[in-house]
Amino acid sequence: MLEVFEVGPCRDAYQMGLLVGQRFADRIRSRLATDLILQQQLLPFAQTPESQSIIKTLSDTNKRKFPRYWDELLGTAEGSGVPVLDIILINFKKEILPFLSKAATDSMADGTSEDCSDVLVVSDSMAIAAHNEDANVAIVGHTYLIRGSLSNGLSFTAYTYAGELPSCAFGFNNHGLAFTLNSVPLSEDEIVAGGIGRNFISRDLLEATNIDDALRRIRSAEASVGHSYNLIDIKARRILNVETASRNRVSIQEIGATPFFHANMYLHLQVQQVQDQNSIRRQKRAAQLQKQSKDDLLSLLGDSEDAEYPIYMTGPTLYTLCTAVLDLDKQALSIIEGNPKKGEISHIFSMSFK
Repeated sequence: MLEVFEVGPCRDAYQMGLLVGQRFADRIRSRLATDLILQQQLLPFAQTPESQSIIKTLSDTNKRKFPRYWDELLGTAEGSGVPVLDIILINFKKEILPFLSKAATDSMADGTSEDCSDVLVVSDSMAIAAHNEDANVAIVGHTYLIRGSLSNGLSFTAYTYAGELPSCAFGFNNHGLAFTLNSVPLSEDEIVAGGIGRNFISRDLLEATNIDDALRRIRSAEASVGHSYNLIDIKARRILNVETASRNRVSIQEIGATPFFHANMYLHLQVQQVQDQNSIRRQKRAAQLQKQSKDDLLSLLGDSEDAEYPIYMTGPTLYTLCTAVLDLDKQALSIIEGNPKKGEISHIFSMSFK
């Protein structure tokens, strides 16, 4: 069962990270010990001379722009009793992996992807964002929900990977702003070394006051790699798909009555990208399925008809950890652990806003 930890208000960001690290120390240590990407790729790379400038620049850049979130990260390392370097490496995984030798990444090509699927719709009858959170086998059993309260009155709920900043997956706050995320594969020559990390940008989104503020935070981020953000404004009953790339490139698509499926490739921002067969096949399969009702959307996210590249993943390398259903009209986030076709909700949270 997914554990929920309520934390804050705290004296400062470091203390919040410290308390999270202490609460989930065993889970964080277990994740680090079993994460083959960390153990076999990132840590060996961190011992090489060529890694030093990349890691230092990433650290300095993100610490300078987001000092509070950097302190939160340091607190998590201290609280869990693990090396700060390990926590830095897993939080900047997507920003560092492109700079490893091709031989190193090819040896684990199937294990480095994060393959989430979203289906979004805003019509007269429903306004829903439904999201499969898919990840490497190393993350199974290594997640938790953080319900953070800040001294300024802001509070957020965030699905969190052990040792990482909340949230690289999905979350919402008491301003009525929510998001889900999809990884997208920029080609190597599109990536800017030492920019702002995806985990720091999504941590910042948890403090956005509305969808326009969220867009401003994304646009100002100077990201190192690309990402796809599904921004949800409960008050305004709006969903935007925002595709981003390095060098401040952004494309925005307003979601309407035609259901919109997004896997892990760019759909509207024109960039050089890696052709990911997993994503291509999920996109193709989703186009064949009904999307007329909420049950249809859950059935789509539970589909495994394509045995090689299913939308709902059951291993051996990639797993669907859970499905998040954000219903704007009910102002509720439901989390389903298990195939969403069965609709067995493990957690439900009110997304009512102040």
